[in-house]
Amino acid sequence: MSKLIASLMIGAGALITPCAPAAAIVLGPHAAACEASGKPALLVKVVGLKARTGLIRVQTYGGDPAHYFDKGSYIERVEVPTPATGTVEICMPVPRTGAYAISVRHDVSGHGGSTDLTDGGGMSGNPSISLMDVMFKRRPSPVQVQVQVENGVKPVPIVMNYVRGGGFGPIPNAR
Repeated sequence: MSKLIASLMIGAGALITPCAPAAAIVLGPHAAACEASGKPALLVKVVGLKARTGLIRVQTYGGDPAHYFDKGSYIERVEVPTPATGTVEICMPVPRTGAYAISVRHDVSGHGGSTDLTDGGGMSGNPSISLMDVMFKRRPSPVQVQVQVENGVKPVPIVMNYVRGGGFGPIPNAR
């Protein structure tokens, strides 16, 4: 009888033992490039989402830092549906080692337009951006947003910013 009780207790313990957290799933068409390939890539880790809806667009910029974020000057652009849960990590391979910048846009509604005030944005280096900067399309200094990439995967955390009240910044307690 005591063996039966002991085995039931061990079995019950196995059922309530906490599991290890699930590994993050890398999103986007280049997810495999962030596996141990040794080639240069950026693993963009998006945090602070206002909502788990719509699309996330990531753009990589390289070359002349004076032209980071110029319209159409990106090296690579990837759009993925915003996952309902979990981490948001998107792999962006780059052609060679060097200095790059990343921009992220959260299209909350998923309509593809860029005039919606509910949408959010962020950049590598997480520079402080004011609502006036957004309105007048002022860009941060290239020094603030540059990421140096060597062979291998470079993690790049990006905190999303949204219009809130009379300002532009991270959402407290965002997802």
